[in-house]
Amino acid sequence: MGQSLKDTLQADRLYVIDRGYAEYRLFQDIIYARSSFIGRIRDDAAYRVVEERSLSQDARRAGVVWDRVVWLGGPQSGEVFQQTLRIVAVATGKTDPLGTPEILLLASSCSDLDAAWIALGYKFRWTVELFFRWFKCILGCQHLLSTCENGVAIQVYMALIASLVITLWTGHKPTKRTFEMICHYFSGWATENELLAHIRKLKEAKTKTKKS
Repeated sequence: MGQSLKDTLQADRLYVIDRGYAEYRLFQDIIYARSSFIGRIRDDAAYRVVEERSLSQDARRAGVVWDRVVWLGGPQSGEVFQQTLRIVAVATGKTDPLGTPEILLLASSCSDLDAAWIALGYKFRWTVELFFRWFKCILGCQHLLSTCENGVAIQVYMALIASLVITLWTGHKPTKRTFEMICHYFSGWATENELLAHIRKLKEAKTKTKKS
């Protein structure tokens, strides 16, 4: 993914990158492309603090613990960067099994943004991730049927329409099980009675939930 992104970098963009794809060279290439980035880095990432930045009330409400201007990297990896960056530490509100609070370290080239916006930018990235997880896992769109823009748009719209139809028909959010049952029906592997029985069971479960 990292190489594919490098090959398609554009100017005037904000790239939000997860820890699994974070590469210092990619960060610098984004800057060379005249764009900006927010990227999660490892908890044990090496850096040298240049400045401690004060936190706004918005930043504190967003869970920001500290905001620092740094030279990112150790003796070898640090040679990649030609300028200082920011690291914003954000508390997620979660804890590990030992009760230690989870803190995310977010590196960014956005020197003019309030730390609250750095935290929000990364949070929205996960909103996009959840959409694609729903799109791929719940609606069965594991593979694109077309690689052109119009083809991708048609597949997305068809998935959204199918999701709405399932919701209107069953009274429930689409689930993988319901999607599979409908696919089995249209493939001839399930009868109409089996499909209707599945939907009836969903509606009965919803009725019981309302009564309780």
